[in-house]
Formats: sequence, C-alpha cells, structure tokens
Amino acid sequence: MNNFLNPQVPELFLNLSQRFGLLLAGGFAIMTFTSIDKLGTRRDRPLWATALLVIMFGLFGALGTYTGNVVFKSYANLRGMVVITAGLFGGPVVGFGVGLIAGGHRYLIDIGGFSALPCALATLLEGTAAGLVARRFAGNSLDWRLAMGLCLVGETLHQGLVLVLSHSYAEALALVEVIALPMIVFNSLGAGLFVKALSLQTSFRQAHNRDLARQILSIANQTLAHLRAGLTATSARATAAIIMREAQVAAVAVTSGQTILAHLGAGEEHHISGGEVLTRATQRVIESGEPLFVRDRLDISCPEPGCPLTEAIIVPLRKGDTILGCLKLYGTRRRHLDETLFELAKGLADLFATQLELENIGIKNQLLAHAEIRRLQAQINPHFLFNSLNTIASFCRTAPAQARVLILDLSRYMRRNLDSSRGLIRFSDEIDQTSAYLAIEQARFGKRISTELDMGPDVGNCITPPLIIQPLVENAVRHGILPKPEGGLVRLTAWRESNHLLVEIHDDGVGMLPDQVRAINSSVELESLTEGIGARNSNQRLVQLFGPDYGLKVSSAPGEGTSITLRIPQ
Repeated sequence: MNNFLNPQVPELFLNLSQRFGLLLAGGFAIMTFTSIDKLGTRRDRPLWATALLVIMFGLFGALGTYTGNVVFKSYANLRGMVVITAGLFGGPVVGFGVGLIAGGHRYLIDIGGFSALPCALATLLEGTAAGLVARRFAGNSLDWRLAMGLCLVGETLHQGLVLVLSHSYAEALALVEVIALPMIVFNSLGAGLFVKALSLQTSFRQAHNRDLARQILSIANQTLAHLRAGLTATSARATAAIIMREAQVAAVAVTSGQTILAHLGAGEEHHISGGEVLTRATQRVIESGEPLFVRDRLDISCPEPGCPLTEAIIVPLRKGDTILGCLKLYGTRRRHLDETLFELAKGLADLFATQLELENIGIKNQLLAHAEIRRLQAQINPHFLFNSLNTIASFCRTAPAQARVLILDLSRYMRRNLDSSRGLIRFSDEIDQTSAYLAIEQARFGKRISTELDMGPDVGNCITPPLIIQPLVENAVRHGILPKPEGGLVRLTAWRESNHLLVEIHDDGVGMLPDQVRAINSSVELESLTEGIGARNSNQRLVQLFGPDYGLKVSSAPGEGTSITLRIPQ
C-alpha cells in the first residue's frame, strides 16, 4: 500500500500515460504506412529483413527510455513493451538484437544512478525470452494475452534485478516502490496493444491477398478460353469485358503493338478499337517493359481535349521476351484506381503471358499431330496397299466386276488417306475411309469378317482427328477376330451426347490380357509398326489433342472380345 501513498506514484502514472500514448501512436503510424507484417516470423526471412527489424525495433526501444521521468537517477521507461513485441514478432535473433540495442543504450546513458546494469540486463533478457517463446509457439506467437503475460513477468523480473544487483538495497527499494507498478501496468498494456495491432494487420493483409488472388483466378478462368486462340481483336474485347465487369473500373483497353485491339468504357468514343494507340504513357510502357501507374491526366497524355480518363494502370503483355502489347485499366474523377488494382493488373499480365506461351505449345502440338499422321500414312500405305493389290489381282480373272468395285474402294480409301493431314475432319469422311477399308478386308477374308455400322442422327457432321477410327477398326479385325478360325463381328456405333461425339468399336474376338489393356493407355513411346497403327497411337493422339480425360476406355478379357470407347469434344 505504501507505493500508492507515495505522492510521486500518481504523477508518474500521469506522465507515463502521456508518453505511452505518444509511443503507441508512433508505432501504429509505422505499421500503417509500412509493410512491416511482410517481414514477420517466417523462417525463410532474408538477412536484410532481419537486420531491418532489429534496427527499427531497437531504435524504437531506445526511444522508450526517454519518457521524461527520472526517479532517483533512474528512468521510469517503456522499453519492455517494445522488446517483448519485437521478440514475439521477429523471433529469437530479432528479440536478442533489439534487447541488446535498447539495453545497451540504457547502460551507456548512465546518469549516475545505480540501476543502469540491472535495467540493461532485464531489457536483454525480455527480448531474448520473447524470441524463444515465439519459436516455441511458431504461427501463434502474436497473441495479445501472451504478450501481456510475458511483459508482466519480464517487468516484475526487471524490478527484482534492480533490488538484487543494486549496491544499496534501501535506495533500490525506494526506487521500486515508485516505478514498479506504473512500469508493469503500462508496459504490459502496451505490449498487448502492439501485438494485437500487428496481428490484425497481418490478418487483414492475408485476407486482402486471398481476395486479390481469388479475383485474379476468377478473371483468368473466364478469359482462358478466349486467349487460347492468341491475342486477337475478338479475344481482346472478350477479355476487356470480363476484366471491366470483375474489377469495376471505368475503362479497360488491350493493345497490340501500336494498335488498340479493344477499348471498353469511358473514352471509347475516341479510343477506337482498331485505331492507333493515342497515349504517350502506353508508348513508355512498350519501350521500357515496366508496369506504370499514372495518377494524373497530363501523364496519360491523351491528345483528345475532352478525354475523361484521369488515371491509368498500364502493364505490358509478354510472350517470352517479346512485348506483344499492353493491358490498361483506366480511372476517372468519379471512379479512382488504387494499389490493389495495380497488383491485380500485374498478376493478370503474368497469367496472360503464360496463356500466350501455351498458345505456342498448342500450335507445336498440332504440328506434331500432323507429323504423326504423316508417319502413320507412311506405315499404312505400303502395308495395306500391298495386301489390297494382291486381293484385287486374285479377283481380276475370277470376278472382274468385284475387282472393279474393290479398285474403287481402294481409290476411295487412298484419296481419304492422302487428304487426312489437314487437321480435324468430318466424321462422315473418317467413316467413309473406314468403310472402304472394311470392304477390301471382307473381300480378302470373306465370311470370316462381319460388320455392323450404327450411326446416330447428326453424327456425320461432327469433327474428329483423322486416322483415329480406322486404326481401331483395323486392330479389331487383325488382332481380334482373325485369330479365330471362324472369324467374328466388328460393330461400330456412334452417337452424340452432351456436346461430345462418342464412338464404340466392339469385336467378339479373342480379347486381351490385362497387361495388354494397360499398355494401350501407357505413355511409353511406341515401339513397333504394329503398335504404331493400333489403339495406343489413337489413344496418345487423343490425349495430346484434347487432354488426359479423353483417352480411350478399353474393356476386354481373354475369350470375351474387346470394346473401345472414345469421346471427341465438339
């Protein structure tokens, strides 16, 4: 009770509260105008960030010594709340470093009292202990209750060290009776408030980053289908419309070189799609390759006197090392831009660059697919042509009319085959080629080969990669039914379902072993001529063109025949 009766205690409470408020205001100002939360307790924090935290908190801790309250040649101070916060926020290295700076400063400015050493030692211990606690509770150290508890223990230890290490116990006791309660209360309260503020700032930034990432991914997901064909006037206009709707900006523009591919929103009456780029700010970005945030109408430099655009975010659109154009977000006097939209635009530009790179990959895949078709033709033509000519030759004397029909079938087959490397073809053309193949094979093997074709309505106009169906039918004939002495049936069924063409090739032949079924869906390079014209090749080309969900579905067992189903998106 004696400390409450001491007339210096209420005065010290009043003075400390004033300095406490100023110190908190300064700390909150620093946290508001800086990204201190980005330098938090991550283990991969760079050395420069650690040094920055130590220096910043260390100077702030040293400032906490100067409260203007000198009692018995000792400072009633607010260092504890700073070093405790630094340790919990930055970890052991930061806590020790800040404690060393703030404590060392207190020791060096000894004003002739007896508490310099215990005060400096207590400050060092508080910072180090807080850092060790932060390591122990990694991810949960920014808890205001933990901060207040640590500061309560630390400042109590501080007063104990003053009593133990001072040469005059009586003088030390007199000092502690005056400063103990105010320092414990304000340091504990300050540590709790500081840590809570840091925690709220970190949570706010994380929530903001999540929202920004969600917005970027939403826009990217919607624009993906449009940019797949490259940067064109059509894809640019669709992309600009999506960004304008999602980002709620005054205008959006996409340029290619010196041409405006699309401009939607404010100013579109003179920033005309298909016209030349008007603003010098865009020219600067194309020349420098650096994103630009322009906050003044004069800096945009639009030559149109009545242009409503007052702010602009301009980011380059790259394809490898080449700048193809720019993505531009515009603001007006009524609808302003901010740093969040700047980050959004830069994130979208990166994603668009990736998508434009994928366009190149897609083109290369198409070229590879065409090259594979040419390889198939080189394999199929000699193999099939040799057998077909032998069959026709055998009919020339015994059945000239049938030989003539077979020559026409062969001609039809070869004509389709020679024209099959032009890309996607009509399904009716693929069936026409397959029918010609089956007619020749039936002439060779007679009643051992039976066929059924069941074509659903409107399937003829569907599109399909060339040389997909015929190799599967040939596989069913050669490896399915011909190994059986009595032969068998090959049934081809096609129908439309949910914007897809579905085709099933079924045979009642000898079937396949499980290892053979798995080999069809294997991505291992094809090893032989037989494999190259069969199911594995068709499977790999479907996956290459349309993705892994479009591989062949194979159902087979020894002695039970084989069914192969494929889907082709329309």
